Amino acid sequence: MPVTVVATLTVKPESLDAVRDILTKAVAAVHEEPGCDLYSLHEVDGGTFVFIEQWADGDALQAHSKAPAMNQMFADIGEHLAGAPDIKVAQPVVAGDPAKGRLRP
Repeated sequence: MPVTVVATLTVKPESLDAVRDILTKAVAAVHEEPGCDLYSLHEVDGGTFVFIEQWADGDALQAHSKAPAMNQMFADIGEHLAGAPDIKVAQPVVAGDPAKGRLRP
């Protein structure tokens, strides 16, 4: 069963451009990871980045959390974060039109 993750990173204002560069470089490597169905980066005004992720299953998510791209990304952005990352694993609650009420690969 697919696993959805919402990861929010808040960065120091002076680090916005540096973190944007680090995160966008990591995306390509993550897209190559087995089981990655969606890894989409979004920027919110005020220095917050949000990843919307969908993984084929829990095993793929577990492997992602230990992948070289993640280790490097967090090593590179660590000093630029304004706080700890907020990472939530979400379960779909499908309502209304099933095609519009859930993420899909």
